[in-house]
Amino acid sequence: MTPDVVLTFVAIFAMAAFAGGFGALAGIGGGIIVVPVLTIFFGIDIRYAIGASIIAVIATSSGAAATYIKENITNIRVGMFLEIATTTGALSGAFLGAFLAGPVLFLIFGGLLGLSAFLMWNKRQEDTPKFVQNDQWSARLHLSGAYYDQALGREVSYNVRGAPVGLGLMYIAGLTSGLLGIGSGALKVLAMDIAMHLPIKVSSATSNFMIGVTAATSAGVYFARGQINPYLAAPVALGVLTGSLVGTRLLMRLKGSAIRKVFIVVLVILTVQMLLKGFGINIGG
Repeated sequence: MTPDVVLTFVAIFAMAAFAGGFGALAGIGGGIIVVPVLTIFFGIDIRYAIGASIIAVIATSSGAAATYIKENITNIRVGMFLEIATTTGALSGAFLGAFLAGPVLFLIFGGLLGLSAFLMWNKRQEDTPKFVQNDQWSARLHLSGAYYDQALGREVSYNVRGAPVGLGLMYIAGLTSGLLGIGSGALKVLAMDIAMHLPIKVSSATSNFMIGVTAATSAGVYFARGQINPYLAAPVALGVLTGSLVGTRLLMRLKGSAIRKVFIVVLVILTVQMLLKGFGINIGG
């Protein structure tokens, strides 16, 4: 390989490592960073950038999910329960996408994310939810759980409520993903945090688990279309996997309030990105 190729490989690896760490910490796939950077700074065709991003999501989920499950932070029952609505919404979105105008959808989605950032900001000092009682759905499905929080130095037990609302929001998350062709990790975290009152660490870890399931399905489609370039996907996957391992360690050591502030940054970036797209300014995502 020529020196230029090696430098490009290293630069893509470093960018992907940052995206993987950020994604594992915030419960998103990292595509919010990978796709714009590959298209804007490396001149990669957006189709191949999205294909590499799908691989990045799988790598992030694989790297983070194993650790989170081992540490009992991921709530698998909640994740599989909500996946029913997410996959149904994604199928609906893929069908409706042919009939609805894109710019309007981007503007609506950007506005919703902006509102979500404001709601999250109001809870920015919260480490764990307080005074939450299980609703009937959560009690019957045994959705409550517990995990050891290294930052707080104690075991955190939590209940779950608002399961029907969370299920509805997950359908919207899947619908949005199918309509706009974007990852819905941010909406997954919001649904679990705001509607179902899960601790932010559990929301992030469970979202990481869920996005891998969704992305694995999408990867087959992109591979069949020939839109996954192994020479691009390889450094992205390696970088993201490396970064996600670091991100998981950070999540376990940081307080919930610190993770919440990181997620607010994610929401602001997504809001700006969606609004720009709504006004016809494409920045690569």
